[in-house]
Amino acid sequence: METVARIDLARLRDIGWREWDPIGLSELKEVGGAEVADEYDRYLLAVARHLRRGGSVEEATKYLLTVERDYMGLGVHQGQDARAGTAARSIQSYLAGLDG
Repeated sequence: METVARIDLARLRDIGWREWDPIGLSELKEVGGAEVADEYDRYLLAVARHLRRGGSVEEATKYLLTVERDYMGLGVHQGQDARAGTAARSIQSYLAGLDG
């Protein structure tokens, strides 16, 4: 039976807050806003699951963009594609280190 390393949610959060943060809540988080710490968890975990199952970074990036543009209702704006792509690649790199 294959052992799969557990994903460290704190590590995913670090990536999400540093690389993605579409709502711009990082300033609140820095000022002791523990109530926003889990704001992006479900999206980041969905990306991690997708990539772990062999999904592409491009698909993961599109998912983050869909969340940001459609679900969060933020529309299209400059730098969005780059941030989502960077976050997806960072999550992929993190997972490669776990499963390596």
